[in-house]
Amino acid sequence: MKATIYVIIILILVSCSSVKMTDTWVDKELIISKPKKVLVVGLTDNLTARKIFEEQLKTKLKNRGIEAIESYNVFKPTFTSLKQTEEDIQNEIVKLTNDGFDAILISAVKGVDEKESYSGDKYIVDYYWRGFGLYYFLYQDVYLTEGYYEKYKVYHIESSLYNLKTKDEKSLVWVASYDLVDPKKINSSVSKYVKAIINALEKEQIIPNKL
Repeated sequence: MKATIYVIIILILVSCSSVKMTDTWVDKELIISKPKKVLVVGLTDNLTARKIFEEQLKTKLKNRGIEAIESYNVFKPTFTSLKQTEEDIQNEIVKLTNDGFDAILISAVKGVDEKESYSGDKYIVDYYWRGFGLYYFLYQDVYLTEGYYEKYKVYHIESSLYNLKTKDEKSLVWVASYDLVDPKKINSSVSKYVKAIINALEKEQIIPNKL
């Protein structure tokens, strides 16, 4: 019965977009200084997804008393479309600190996996299939009918918060990895991802709760 319940949960997860944190780390010493002005960066070549992500996260941070600005309003278009040297990036960081930014929250897609799920409508949740004949009768469509297995994608995304005010190289405050499952609609998928980030930052007391 446990195996049956486990499979049902998997089917629910892949039937619609979902976000799951897979790993996280936080520097307890650096979170003493709460961020006041944050640059929000979505590192992706999908400009629509980037804008939606940055705007939604900016709004959530502002609702918690934190000034936040989207990177597409700060960086020149060539900064994200062309490969930058370490010197270029350091020069940009200096500009950001001079403009009052004390933190950067950046998200990047680290990889994409293609998965396959069972999508039949005859899944039995009890032991009626104890006999081979009935079992075979009920599940023969699994290989006879096209579409019983559905492909979907899992995006592995990493979000990191950096403190720009530190005087050494140890500026990473928080990092978390997420699996974004089957993001068919950009708006709803991004909303779930942004909510997951905010929940994690609040849980670690890096940002205050909503005002």
